[in-house]
Amino acid sequence: MRSKDQELLANIQQYIEECCDRHGYGPSVRAVADEYGISSSCAQAYMAALQADGRIAKGRNGYESNALARTERAMRSVAIVGAIPCGPLTECQESIEGYVRLPESLIGQGKFYLLKASGESMVNAGIDDGDLVLIRQQETANIGDIVVALVDNESTLKRLEYNSRKHRYYLHPENETMEDIYVEDLAVQGVAVKVLKDLA
Repeated sequence: MRSKDQELLANIQQYIEECCDRHGYGPSVRAVADEYGISSSCAQAYMAALQADGRIAKGRNGYESNALARTERAMRSVAIVGAIPCGPLTECQESIEGYVRLPESLIGQGKFYLLKASGESMVNAGIDDGDLVLIRQQETANIGDIVVALVDNESTLKRLEYNSRKHRYYLHPENETMEDIYVEDLAVQGVAVKVLKDLA
């Protein structure tokens, strides 16, 4: 590879970092070429050299700063899957409505999905109608966990409890106006780990 103008290399690196900070993505090869009055092929060669030196990274949308690349790698896309009733047992519509990118440091390891809460049975647990509830997909849960429970082919979001006197599991709504739900067959589909909500 021919030797590169080190000052121009440094300037292009700085320009890429500034674009990433300002816009959340790196500049195009054409934008770099226009910024420094060089040909697109020359800009491409300089950007490739910066990548080879480890000074910038190759992202999904072209070249970007190392800081942005690290952030992107630490993000995960989580599907919003229909709605979950926080009230009487109602059939859950499982259709992907979209995706939300969340930091891996926030959600941890595992397979996750987001459900939109519907109803008021979990308000005392801080889950209001319309909130997005982050669910870790799993088939087991501890007593006291807020779970997505499948009962008679219907899903609901409730706290899992156990009545030692009756030797039965039951689903507890976090709303004093509603009664506990005792079930014969209960399948756990996931455990709630976080609530995402809009602040009024």
